[in-house]
Amino acid sequence: MSLLNSTDESFDSEKQSRSRLLLGMLLALLVTGLLVAGYSLLRKRHQQRVIAEQQLNTPPVTEPKGPPQVEILVDDALIKGDQRLLGGTVKNISERNLNDLTVDLELIRRKDGGTEKVSAGVDPRELPPQQQGRYSIQLKAADYLSVKLAGLRSGANPALVAFIAGTGQKRPPEKYEGKTIIVSRPSSGKEGFLNTPDNPGRVP
Repeated sequence: MSLLNSTDESFDSEKQSRSRLLLGMLLALLVTGLLVAGYSLLRKRHQQRVIAEQQLNTPPVTEPKGPPQVEILVDDALIKGDQRLLGGTVKNISERNLNDLTVDLELIRRKDGGTEKVSAGVDPRELPPQQQGRYSIQLKAADYLSVKLAGLRSGANPALVAFIAGTGQKRPPEKYEGKTIIVSRPSSGKEGFLNTPDNPGRVP
């Protein structure tokens, strides 16, 4: 009878140990989930706070008014290994000098589909009427899906400059280096000769 009671007690003790272990694992998973959720919430709030601060510190941008003052031609992107060179031509079609022009581009990221803006300065910095300059920026092709014109600014003034856009230079065709293959002429001995209609090849 005592042996049976001892076996039951051992079974109950093992069962309780398993229950405690299972309960501990569940509590650990619950705590981990709460920590991850809390971290994600804090990170999201931090990002929202940073964006809000950036918006407060960014001066308002006024929309361009009046007729276009600049013509922007967008060239096809050039391929340089894993890089893409984006650029084009900026022409002053107004009747006044334009200084420190900056082309704003909007990029669509490949990893999350989000957008970000980059700027490319125009060279030369001073653009008299009917004169043109160039802008360019180099990006990693694997990071972005597409790019489009987002605006044009002049100098330190945040006001945008009215412009018209058009298609620039096409991408030049890729050059492939040809290889010259030299075939040596067989010797005129008995073992080898050219296979021609006048001199047919032998079949072993």
